[in-house]
Amino acid sequence: MAGNTFHRLRDEIENGILKGEFEPGERLDEVQLATHFGVSRTPIREALMQLSAIGLVEIRPRRGAVVVDPGPERVFEMFEVMAELEGMAGALAARRHTNEDREALLAAHAKCETAAISEDPDSYYYENEAFHLAIYAASHSSFLEEQCVSLHRRLRPYRRLQLHVRNRMKTSLKEHGEIVETILAGDAKAARTLLRNHIAVQGDRFSDLVSNLTKRAHLKSSTV
Repeated sequence: MAGNTFHRLRDEIENGILKGEFEPGERLDEVQLATHFGVSRTPIREALMQLSAIGLVEIRPRRGAVVVDPGPERVFEMFEVMAELEGMAGALAARRHTNEDREALLAAHAKCETAAISEDPDSYYYENEAFHLAIYAASHSSFLEEQCVSLHRRLRPYRRLQLHVRNRMKTSLKEHGEIVETILAGDAKAARTLLRNHIAVQGDRFSDLVSNLTKRAHLKSSTV
């Protein structure tokens, strides 16, 4: 299965979990999902394994994949830690970035700009992911990079969905531009603050998104 197709499949299942279409404790049947998406069980199984790795699904003996609800408090705690880690990565990148890092960061930002023009939140998310990975690499701290990548992966569904909030892509891109300027200027303090706030805003936007999804779910249930 092509990479983009696999991403869409995994993202669709993620969306279903976060929107309440699959309830906590519900078993995700591979055969039913394969039939629904018109694919074989192999990519479904791989998608469920990836969702298990980030804590949205738990693989249980004799039951298979079961939906897990980490709860809003857990998600906000992860965003709080992610904000601090990103801030640290930005500060180190401002002090340690090389010419190669500079080019990688500018190239990643340019791709974010192109994706934002397309007004496709999911496309923007994946370019946004590459942008943040470029910052982690520019920190030249392998341990910090590992921790950032790990938590970034755990928060992927929430960071991706919050980009669907109105005007968030435009705001995110503007923040990226400011972050690039401070890193390339070597302003570690400003880079730390901007990146910390950049992620903290995502947490707030996620709260707005959850509220909208809850309203949508209630509307759906009232019309059934």
